[in-house]
Amino acid sequence: MSAPLRTLNCRLRPFCPVLPERRLRRRPGSMRWKSDTNTESLGPLEGIRVLDLTRVLAGPFATMILGDLGAEVIKVERPGGGDDTRTWGPPFVGSESVYFLSINRNKKSVAVDLKHPRGAHVIQELSAVCDVLVENFLPGKLALMGLGFDQLIRLNPRLVYCSISGYGQTGPLSHSPGYDSIVSAVSGMMHITGPEDGEPVRPGVAMTDLATGLYAHGAIMAALLQRHRTGRGAHIDCNLLSSQVSCLSHVAANYLNAGTVARRWGTAHESIVPYQGFRTRDGHIVVAAGNHKQFVQMCQVLDLKEVSEEPKYRTNKLRVQNRKELLDILSQRFLQENTSDWLQRFRGSGVPVGPINSIQEVFSEPQVTHNGLVQEMKHPTAGHIAVPGPAVHFSSFSPNGPTPPPLIGQHTVQVLRETLSYSDDIIKALLESKAVAQNEAS
Repeated sequence: MSAPLRTLNCRLRPFCPVLPERRLRRRPGSMRWKSDTNTESLGPLEGIRVLDLTRVLAGPFATMILGDLGAEVIKVERPGGGDDTRTWGPPFVGSESVYFLSINRNKKSVAVDLKHPRGAHVIQELSAVCDVLVENFLPGKLALMGLGFDQLIRLNPRLVYCSISGYGQTGPLSHSPGYDSIVSAVSGMMHITGPEDGEPVRPGVAMTDLATGLYAHGAIMAALLQRHRTGRGAHIDCNLLSSQVSCLSHVAANYLNAGTVARRWGTAHESIVPYQGFRTRDGHIVVAAGNHKQFVQMCQVLDLKEVSEEPKYRTNKLRVQNRKELLDILSQRFLQENTSDWLQRFRGSGVPVGPINSIQEVFSEPQVTHNGLVQEMKHPTAGHIAVPGPAVHFSSFSPNGPTPPPLIGQHTVQVLRETLSYSDDIIKALLESKAVAQNEAS
């Protein structure tokens, strides 16, 4: 762990609630725009404050996107341990988990013990001055601490409260813990992923978690837009199972409408041929001939014009029916040259192709560099770090440099003082009670 947390074992006098006249620094949703006339420096969510009670991946991924767009994100972590992913490694950079570093930029960290009554009270106070709250506790758990939607919406009627869970807020599995690999299996994602004649395979990254984070981010944006019209907040139920089942897309529709049960196809496509990876002399290449014109052009590049003229390959439907024979012909041809040679031959042909890159090759790809997909920053204990950057760019603003992922409790005192206007005496009392903690290294 990066640094010890300052907590004093002293008795705390009865806690006095923050006086109403100094509770709110600003009404949630009443954005205080910078006086800077350079509006290109303002993100779309500038002035929006997010209270982040999430950990691991889906929730932190969603709130990181909000932070990238200019929102102030206050990440709440348990004193001592923090987000579970702080221990997920190797690899580590110094004492920092690379996993944690990858999904927590542009956030402030406050260490608060939610099980401590005074800690829960701090969260209530923060919810009153935030626009958005995101949490991924088991359904009903926060309500036991006085932090459920029905309780907090009374303190802040404009609060957008997003709950991320494994299976949803209600239903037979609602109280089961949700993990990407489990829900990937339950949702059918794992069943359709892997070699054609092999075992089910977990995707190389936690796509169920990431899809849920993207759904949550989009839902929060929609709820903020709705609040702009109605003046009222909302409760968002976002869960891994629903996100992944919705992402089954045409595979689900094939079953629901035609009774077709999907199976594993490796890199291939069940409905389009050829649309898959092929082994070359020194690697692999993926070819996606999505229409007949592309198929004919592919055959010309491969010097297999006679194949495109075969009656049994004249339509995609016929190519699907005669898949095995056609793929045998193509596979033998691709083995005759190197991947780079094939890429050169296909250039300008109009046929979509690409190499199967290693991760090292990905970050040597010129287009990846051009798109600015690597963000570098200086971390207070890990030093220089680099992480994947935002996937989306806006013409309307140019984001400032990212702030590094925080240490546990790095901003506790700052948030209590500046956001909640707590006096130094109250902050000291909270620290001594262990309801909150401040990182000494910050």
